[in-house]
Amino acid sequence: MADEKQNGPAATITVGNVETTDQPCEEFCSDPCGIVIFGASGDLTRRKLIPSLYRLSKNGLVSKNFFVLGASRSKMNDESFRADMEKAVREDGGFDAKAWAEFSSRLFYAPVDGFTDRASYDRLKAALSEKNRVFSTTGNRIFYLATPPSAYGEIAGMLGEAGMSDESAGWARLVIEKPFGRDLQSALELNSALYKHFKEEQIYRIDHYLGKDTVQNILMLRFANTIFEPIWNRRYIDHVQITVAESIGIEKRAGYYEEAGVLRDMFQNHILQVLSLVAMEPPSVYESELVRDERVKVLRALRPLGMDNMRSSLVIGQYAAGEVDGRRVAGYRDEEGVPKDSVTPTFAAMKVFIDNWRWQDVPFYIRSGKRFPKKFSEILIQFKALPHRMFKETLYGEIGPNALILQIQPDERVQMKFHTKNPGSRVKLRDVIMDFAYKQGYTGLLLDAYERVILDCMIGDKMLFVREDGMRLCWSFLKDALELIDEQGPYSPELLFYRSGSTGPLESDFLIQLDGKLWRNHG
Repeated sequence: MADEKQNGPAATITVGNVETTDQPCEEFCSDPCGIVIFGASGDLTRRKLIPSLYRLSKNGLVSKNFFVLGASRSKMNDESFRADMEKAVREDGGFDAKAWAEFSSRLFYAPVDGFTDRASYDRLKAALSEKNRVFSTTGNRIFYLATPPSAYGEIAGMLGEAGMSDESAGWARLVIEKPFGRDLQSALELNSALYKHFKEEQIYRIDHYLGKDTVQNILMLRFANTIFEPIWNRRYIDHVQITVAESIGIEKRAGYYEEAGVLRDMFQNHILQVLSLVAMEPPSVYESELVRDERVKVLRALRPLGMDNMRSSLVIGQYAAGEVDGRRVAGYRDEEGVPKDSVTPTFAAMKVFIDNWRWQDVPFYIRSGKRFPKKFSEILIQFKALPHRMFKETLYGEIGPNALILQIQPDERVQMKFHTKNPGSRVKLRDVIMDFAYKQGYTGLLLDAYERVILDCMIGDKMLFVREDGMRLCWSFLKDALELIDEQGPYSPELLFYRSGSTGPLESDFLIQLDGKLWRNHG
């Protein structure tokens, strides 16, 4: 049993697949290791990585045999790097001077002259070796690539040539942020470059979206409750909607977004991975590789979009000027760094099918876009309508279908929509929402998505990371659509414009209305 603190029972947290207290004993901490962050002076490191590592350290979830070594081309030393990261942690909130003093004593910096400069890697190797000795990490190391994607292959190659991918003395893990390639061909080429020096089991393709508690809760909700799994199939479910909506624009990331667009930015990773969790079969045991096997089976069963039915299955759009949260905002083409004739889509809606026994002919409507009225991510499971209207003589109008709603962000909740009689003498129905707030009644330690995936990498749990075959299948599924959009030929989907503050082009409503259904929207 967990120890009790003087002020009451210890709150719990799940580390890997083990539930422990919010002040975990040593056996639940991460393995001893050093983390080398390439791109240490960049935005991702300041906003996400260092604040996440600081909180993990503060909450006792990392080993005492642990250090962080930042590496980038910026001219800094240990002191200036720590000062810069302290500002980032203070801005993030929850700063504790004592916890920072402990964490920052494990924070170091190693400048590199370039990502392909061999002398820099030799110096980095020497610094890493020294810190491994000082902190007794047994040689375990993580290389986190918080750099532009174009540098992934180069850095991995130089690490290998310098002997830092070798696991003869401690394990070595390579963490890669999205996007993993720009299309199927570039993804395969990147894989080939990585495989020259790293094995698949050493590579951690991060999708922080899978680290969200409410995304992981999909599996718990489905497979830990007997009321859901028997009806989680084509006999009872009419359709599924998955929406990831953002109210923001591109936020001065024109260089990246012009290369990516919404399909590469959101569909290739986040949305298709969530779809695989919703649709997967139950594994025999809740273990990382078995869960990833089942997710991959879903991706393999996706019905190809096909060139001939692309226009009836895909709608793309780009936001124009409008109003969001009571303020005027510019259109995409007026954003800084965006060409005036840009054809990059910032919105996409798609109808897809999964050709297997469970889901045959059940449509999955998936969409994502920027400049919606508000930010929200959710999954709607809509059940089939009543097979027979026994109340038709006493009730007017249609009785709507039941629905299960999984809200992922920003308001994390699970809702069930059903019908009951209105109080009073008249026979009249009303819709009722059974509502569960995800954090309700929980007083333990909460990990954000980056904390979760970083910790899982440190303990070697790959359940929330994307495997090579899963990545390849996602790119294969989107291949035709991406090629048509990039070519801008006569068969390409038409780029439609939608007002900022709306929920996308009207044609995206038609996509689902033609099947007699409606999008669930917020705001």
